[in-house]
Amino acid sequence: MSSSNQLDKKSEAWSALFSEPMSELVKRYTASVSFDQRLWRADIAGSLAHAEMLTAQGIVGADDLEAIRRGMAQITEEIESGRFEWKLDLEDVHLNIEARLTQLVGDAGKRLHTGRSRNDQVATDVRLWLREEIDTLAPLLRRMQLALVEVAERHVETILPGFTHMQVAQPVSFAHHLLAYVEMFARDEERLADVRRRTNRLPLGAAALAGTSYPLDRERVARTLGFDGVCQNSLDAVSDRDFALEFASFASITMVHVSRLAEEIVLWMSQSFGFIDLADRYCTGSSIMPQKRNPDVAELARGKSGRVVGHLMGLLTLMKGQPLTYNKDNQEDKEPLFDTVDTLRDTLRIMAEMVGGIVVKAEAMELAALKGYATATDLADYLVKKGLPFRDAHEVVAHAVKSAIQQGVDLSELPLATLQGYHASIGEDVFEVLSLRGSLKARNLLGGTAPEQVRAQIARHRSRLD
Repeated sequence: MSSSNQLDKKSEAWSALFSEPMSELVKRYTASVSFDQRLWRADIAGSLAHAEMLTAQGIVGADDLEAIRRGMAQITEEIESGRFEWKLDLEDVHLNIEARLTQLVGDAGKRLHTGRSRNDQVATDVRLWLREEIDTLAPLLRRMQLALVEVAERHVETILPGFTHMQVAQPVSFAHHLLAYVEMFARDEERLADVRRRTNRLPLGAAALAGTSYPLDRERVARTLGFDGVCQNSLDAVSDRDFALEFASFASITMVHVSRLAEEIVLWMSQSFGFIDLADRYCTGSSIMPQKRNPDVAELARGKSGRVVGHLMGLLTLMKGQPLTYNKDNQEDKEPLFDTVDTLRDTLRIMAEMVGGIVVKAEAMELAALKGYATATDLADYLVKKGLPFRDAHEVVAHAVKSAIQQGVDLSELPLATLQGYHASIGEDVFEVLSLRGSLKARNLLGGTAPEQVRAQIARHRSRLD
């Protein structure tokens, strides 16, 4: 058989050992080319760096290197134009590209695999691919933060009822509430940077599992491909996927943060709350109820968090029972990893757009804050500053709230004489304390909801993000 046809069938990569061809069912079951072909750019980049190193080390001739470069350039053009024929017989992206290269340049294509295995090749490809995806996700996380900051800038003075246990607790600035999510996404951005550092290590040169007898210059390949260093143990290099696990963990945490925000958007838009409205382009209608405007984007973002968390659980389970070193199980790492990246990217894009178009109903928010005796703690703090122990102040205020509930009024609507009946130290100045805006202004410490503090936090985030 001619060299150009030797890799036309996957089985021929190891045909001398086998006495019968692979069954069609097994071929379909074991093939990954339908999904791992998205690694093709990383595969070609890794192969070119490997070939250049082989030539520099005197393992492959300069003519072979030029032929490999020429062949890879043609393969790149064929894939980009959609003319490349992906063959199931060749199982994966690696053998498909190698086979086509051999067809194009002959023996030079076969020499490319010197000193490497598909085991270290695929580990390298996935790291290269994921590194590039990480670099596209980082700006999206920043855009998500900026969208929240931009809404916050307009609503520093807007009062929102803060909740604990889904009960009205204390008034907060709506901007302060949004900035809580900015903090979450900022930590996600930090986690992503950490993932990138640990992803950016080169496995190539580990070969199948034990390294190789060829005098490879692994550090040269690492520099060529922009890696920070090389994997130091050949067994670990080809077998572990903890960088993928760590990425999936980062993505799951980020999607949980997205889900929490999405849940609040769904609640805030409901008629029971009526705190915000969303642009029509982020909503859908009902097939039977013509009055409905459903926040489907937020609901789907909330739902897709389960999808990403599920991928993390799948990847953890995939790895937990594997002995060293490479096992075919690891073929199953790609689809969940690919889908995690795709889902996170699309979700961050659409959520940032949707958040940027939120219409805030400030009056409804403020009215809701008046319904839950949100300034009760302020009254207790007021009494403490008058000399009452906090536990005693807490008890006094509980009686006052009980009275207000029975009368159907807010604490601020109780007459001064009634309030003084609970404690004689209460004076006319209590009504400023019991106001929603007075409550906000009183919490003027780092991290607090006072407008002065919120504006300082917005400025800090602006400086960091702009």
